[in-house]
Amino acid sequence: MDTRNIALFITFLLGLFLVIGGVFAFFFKKKGKVLDFIFAFALSLITMLIFFDLLPEVMELLGIQYIAYFIIFVFVGILLLKGLDSFIPDHHDHKMTKKEEKQNLSHIGILTTVALIIHNILEGMAIFLAASSDVSLGIVMSLGVGFHNIPLGMIISSTFYQSGEKPKKFVWLMVLLCLSSFIGGFIPYLLHIYEVNEVVMGSLLSLTLGMLSYIVLFELVPRVRETKNKKASLGGIILGILILFITLLF
Repeated sequence: MDTRNIALFITFLLGLFLVIGGVFAFFFKKKGKVLDFIFAFALSLITMLIFFDLLPEVMELLGIQYIAYFIIFVFVGILLLKGLDSFIPDHHDHKMTKKEEKQNLSHIGILTTVALIIHNILEGMAIFLAASSDVSLGIVMSLGVGFHNIPLGMIISSTFYQSGEKPKKFVWLMVLLCLSSFIGGFIPYLLHIYEVNEVVMGSLLSLTLGMLSYIVLFELVPRVRETKNKKASLGGIILGILILFITLLF
């Protein structure tokens, strides 16, 4: 089989890890402690992803000479998600009704999914290009990415599930999320691209870094700070740290 076909297949398999995480989410019961655990878990995992995965990669790609690109695209990423935020129903205060609570869960789920779709498309491009030149390297990279996709799949699916929304309202987002790495790999495959300029890739990753930072600062931090289940939240934070450190070993 052609190396590029193998590389494309590897990006497709990445979506299966998200599916596995999504399946796990349906075993959770609708309890407040579970939700508080999930949001603390998401806060911990995404924050660690930003500082120990995305940020070092962006700095390596751009370097000090292109630091202005980093600042600009992080800011653009924050503005993009802020713009999207204004179009999604949200009720975020200390005393929410059950209906407002569900709307808030759906709101966070949609924002996080959109940011991760863009992130996974770029990640899929990087893994495809790496696997095209060295299949073994591509497999190792995909394993590391795949293992941290499992908890992300759990977070997204459980957020939508606990919101009480009908599956039809979010299933297309989940399908797109699961296929996002494959879409990222298919773009250079279709266009016969064998490498991407480091400045371009670093700028695009800075964009997703800004979007994920917005989710952490304006959605997850307020949610976790207001929780009454401190032990559940602490457990989620610790588990998120442990899982990302384990995946970084790959």
